[in-house]
Amino acid sequence: MMLDLGPFSDEKFDPKKWINSACQTRHSQDSLDNHLVDLEMKLQMVSEEISASLEEQSASALLRVPRATRDVVRLRDDAISLRGSVSGILQKLKKAEGSSAESIAALAKVDTVKQRMEAAYETLQDAAGLTQLSLTVEDVFASGDLPRAAETLANMRHCLSAVGEVAEFANIRKQLEVLEDRLDAMVQPRLTDALSNRKIDIARDLRGILIRIGRFKSLELHYTKVHLKYIKQLWEEFESRQRSSKIANEKNEVERISSNNEFQSSAPSVMFSSWLPSFYDELLLNLEQEWKWCMVAFPDDYRTLVPKLLVETMASVGGSFVSRINLATGDVVPETKALSKGILDILSGDMPKGIKLQTKHLEALIDLHNMTGTFARNIQHLFSESDLQVLLDTLKAVYFPYDTFKQRYGQMERAILSSEIAGVDLRGAVTRGIGAQGIELSETVRRMEESIPQVIVLLEAAVERCISFTGGSEADELILALDDIMLQYISTLQELLKSLRAVCGVDHDGVGSKKEVGFDKKEGVSNARKADISSEEEWSIVQGALQILTVADCLTSRSSVFEASLRATLARLSTSLSLSVFGSSLDQKQSQSANVDGHGELSVGGRAALDVAAVRLIDVPEKARKLFNLLDQSKDPRFHALPLASQRVAAFANAVNELVYDVLISKVRQRLSDVSRLPIWSSVEEQSAFHLPTFSAYPQTYVTSVGEYLLTLPQQLEPLAEGISTSDNNDEAQFFATEWMFKVAEGASALYMEQLRGIQYITDHGAQQLSVDIEYLSNVLSALSVPIPPALATFHTCLSTPRDQLKDLLKSDSGNQLDLPTANLVCKIRRVSLD
Repeated sequence: MMLDLGPFSDEKFDPKKWINSACQTRHSQDSLDNHLVDLEMKLQMVSEEISASLEEQSASALLRVPRATRDVVRLRDDAISLRGSVSGILQKLKKAEGSSAESIAALAKVDTVKQRMEAAYETLQDAAGLTQLSLTVEDVFASGDLPRAAETLANMRHCLSAVGEVAEFANIRKQLEVLEDRLDAMVQPRLTDALSNRKIDIARDLRGILIRIGRFKSLELHYTKVHLKYIKQLWEEFESRQRSSKIANEKNEVERISSNNEFQSSAPSVMFSSWLPSFYDELLLNLEQEWKWCMVAFPDDYRTLVPKLLVETMASVGGSFVSRINLATGDVVPETKALSKGILDILSGDMPKGIKLQTKHLEALIDLHNMTGTFARNIQHLFSESDLQVLLDTLKAVYFPYDTFKQRYGQMERAILSSEIAGVDLRGAVTRGIGAQGIELSETVRRMEESIPQVIVLLEAAVERCISFTGGSEADELILALDDIMLQYISTLQELLKSLRAVCGVDHDGVGSKKEVGFDKKEGVSNARKADISSEEEWSIVQGALQILTVADCLTSRSSVFEASLRATLARLSTSLSLSVFGSSLDQKQSQSANVDGHGELSVGGRAALDVAAVRLIDVPEKARKLFNLLDQSKDPRFHALPLASQRVAAFANAVNELVYDVLISKVRQRLSDVSRLPIWSSVEEQSAFHLPTFSAYPQTYVTSVGEYLLTLPQQLEPLAEGISTSDNNDEAQFFATEWMFKVAEGASALYMEQLRGIQYITDHGAQQLSVDIEYLSNVLSALSVPIPPALATFHTCLSTPRDQLKDLLKSDSGNQLDLPTANLVCKIRRVSLD
C-alpha cells in the first residue's frame, strides 16, 4: 500500500478522518490490527526518510551561505564603482553643454543670415524672371501654345507673390490680369467645342490650363453654360406644346363654327402634372450621362461640376417653375382652371367671391411635390459621392419651387379645413312647426353625432397632408391650424346647442339650470311654450336630449384619441428631426469627414440631414428651434397638442350636461310650478249634518304626475345606457344611467321643497293632504333608491302630526331626527306658536 502524503499538507488536516479513510481501503481478508500495524510502520519509515532529507538539505544550505555573502559584497563594490564613473561623465557633459550653447547660438545667427540671403537671392531671381517673362509673354501668346502661356502666367503670378507689393511691378500686375482674361477668352471657344463634341483629352487639357491660372470658376461657369442650353430647351418644350395645343383648338373652333359641326373634337391640352415626370426623366438621364463623362474627363471635379449644373438649372427655371406649379394646382378645379388661377392667387384674395381653396388644390400640389421627391431621391443616389454640403445645396435647389407654398402651408390648411367644416350639414332638415320639435331635435342630434367622425377624418387627412408635403417641417403651423379649426367646429356645435335649448323649451335666457330659485317668470314662459306639446312629443324631446349626451361623449373620446395620435406623430417627428441628427448642420455645416463612412457612403446622420424637412429647415434656424421646442414639449405626458380645443371640448360637455338636465327636469318644474299657490292648502273641511265615514286622502295629480315621470325615467335612460355599454363596459353604463336618475330625482326634491317653503298658510285639512302628497313622493324616491332629503322628511313628519301636538314634537326631538329650520317653518305655516 502506497501512502498519499498530500492530505498531510492541508491546513484542515484531521488525523481521525485520515485514519478512518485508510482503514476503509484495507482488503476485506486482512485483519484490522495487522492493517494498522502495517500502516504505522509505513508512516514511521516515511517520517524517517523525511527527517534524513531535511538534515541533508540543511547541511547543504549552510555550505552555500558564505559563498552567497561573498557574491553580495562583490556586487556592492561594483555598484559603488559604477556610481563614481557615472558622476564623472555627468560633470563632463555639464562642462560641454556650457561651452557648446554659445557655439550653437552663433551658428543659429549665421543660419538665419544665410536663409535671408537665399531668400533675397531668390527674390532677385524672381524679379529678374518677372521682368523677362513680361517681355516674352507676348511672344508666347503669339505662338498659340496655350499650355505654355498658362505656365508663363503661373510663373508670373508666382514671381509677383514673391516680390510683394512693389511699386515698380504694379503695371505688370495689371498686365497679368489682362493676360489671364485673354487666355481665358482663348480657351473658351475650344472648351465649348470640346464639351459639345465630348472630346475628353482636349477638355482635360483645357481644364488643366484654367486650373493653372486659377480660373476653376471659369471652367465651372462655362461647363454650366454649355449644358444649360439643352436643359432649358427641355423646360420650354412644355410652353411650346401648350401653344400648339391652343392654336389647334382655336383652329378647330373656327372650323366648327364655319361648318356648324357641334361635335368637332378639340386637341387635348397639355397638363403640367403629366408632363413634369417626363421632364424629370429626361433631366435625370442627361445628368447621368454628364456624370459618367465627367468622371473620365474631370476626375477631380465631377463631384461638384454636375451638381452645380443642376443648381444653376433650377435657379434659371425657378420663377417659371413656381408659376407652372401654381397654375397646375388650379387646373384640377373647373372654376380656377377657367380663370387660369391657382393656390397662390386664392390665398392672395385675387379671386371672385365664392371661389375658395379646396382639398383638390392641395392634393394636386402634393402630387407634384411627390414627383419632385422621387427625382430628388434619384439625384441623391446619383450624387452620393459628392460632399454632404454639395448634396444639401443641390436638394435645396430641387425643392426651391415649393418653398413659397410651404411658407404659406398653415394658411392653406386653415382655409381648406375651414371650408370643409363649414360644409358639414348639422341642422335638422324638418322645418319647425306644431308637433315638429321632437323630429327636428332628433334629426339635428343625429347629424351632430355623425359630423364628429367626419371632422376627425378631415383633421387626420390634414396631418397626413402635412407629413406628405412638408415631411413635418410645418408641424407647428399645422398644430395652430388644427386648434383653430377645432375651435370653429366646437363653436358651431355650441351655437347649435343654444338653438336646441329653444327647441326643447328650456331656453331660460342663459341662466344656469341648477339654480332652483326664482323660477316664477321662467316657468310662465316655459309653460306657455309647452302648452301645445303632446305627451308623446315630450318624451320624444327627452329621448333626443339624452342622445345629445352621446354627442358629447363621442366628441370627448374622438378628440382625445385624435390628440393622442397627434402626440404620437410629433414623437415620431422628434425622432426623425432631432437636433442630434442635424443640429450641428444648422450651426457648423457638417463636413464630409463627419458624415461619410469608410466605404464612401453617407452615414445615418448624413442621410437624415438630406430629409425633405431637414433641407427646408437648414436655412431657417429660428423656425427649426421653434419646431424643436414644440417637439420637446410633446414628450411631456401633460402636453396638449390642441390646448384651446381641449378646453372648449370640456366646456361643450358641460353645456350638454346642463341642457340634458334642464330637459329632464323641465316636466317636473312644469308640474310643480304652482304648488305653493294651490287653494287646497287653505281650504277647510266641510261639516255635514250626517255622520259619514272618513276616507284617507289620495295624492294629488301634480305629485302623481311627477312620481310617474320619475318612475318612467329609468326606462328612458336604458337605451342610452345600452348604447354606451357597446363601447365601454356594462358597469360604467349602469352607473351613468343611475347618476342621471339621481340628478333628476334630487332636482325634483329640491324644486318640491322650494315650493313647499313658498306656502304662506295651511289648514289642518291642507296639512293632511300635503302630508299624503309628500309621503307619495317619498315612496317614489325610496323605490328609486334615492335618499329622502331630511328637510322633506321633516315636512312630512310635521304635517302629519296633529296641530296641537306639533309643539310637543319639536320639544321631544330636540333636532335629533327633524331639520329644525324646516320644522320651525312648518309651525309658522300652520300658525303654531312656539313661545
